[in-house]
Amino acid sequence: MPLLELEAVTKQFGGLLAVSNVSFSIDEREIISMIGPNGAGKTTAFNCVTGLFPLTRGDIRLDGHSLRGLPPHRILRLGIARTFQNIRLFSYMTAVDNVMVGAHWWMKARVWDGALTTPRSRHEEKAVERRALDLLDQLGLANYAGSYARELPYGLQRRLEIARALATRPRLLLLDEPAAGLNPQEKNGLMALISQLRSEGLTIFLIEHDMRVVMEISDRIVVLDHGEKITEGKPQDVRENPKVIEAYLGSGAAQQEPVKA
Repeated sequence: MPLLELEAVTKQFGGLLAVSNVSFSIDEREIISMIGPNGAGKTTAFNCVTGLFPLTRGDIRLDGHSLRGLPPHRILRLGIARTFQNIRLFSYMTAVDNVMVGAHWWMKARVWDGALTTPRSRHEEKAVERRALDLLDQLGLANYAGSYARELPYGLQRRLEIARALATRPRLLLLDEPAAGLNPQEKNGLMALISQLRSEGLTIFLIEHDMRVVMEISDRIVVLDHGEKITEGKPQDVRENPKVIEAYLGSGAAQQEPVKA
């Protein structure tokens, strides 16, 4: 059974059909990329998966169980976390505190435990802080644990947002344009990180415009255009698909060599 299934997913805003009858599935430990021109409906599809937008029609299932109608916090608890196209960090909180925010949903201490600083509350806070510091170290951010998020370079802010998402203990991680604004060295590091996360058992679903990144790391690619899925397949098949070349990649894409991590 696939980990995630989208069945005839449709999202309409008034007279605008942003996503129309899109179906595909994602297996565990896969890296799936969604590509398409600006306005193709990619982020809208992400927002439907994570519960930010209710579906107009269709269904989305995790482990065969429908997510339709569930609010974002319920979907997060089921194991789906995400980052955003525009970075959404707490600017005036430290890096470690930003990551700790992501971990608080699975804490079991009650409000009064925190107010009274009970042993249970102190124990959990220390456990969450250790987890956050471990994630910062894993993502190469250990030296910035005490720095305000706003003080970090752009590429490190991208990594910090991934660390916060990982703190929720996801099974499926959605990354919305994670390579945007990164230099070539940072992109290589991002690809290495994504491959590492997959090797640790995580499933990755990303939106990305950098075709060198997409072609290098993806197991399969889903292509949207004007809200509709025009094809899906392995990177080389998508690269050579005439519909994809016409809609998005351009005539030189089929000859482009993938970047090496």
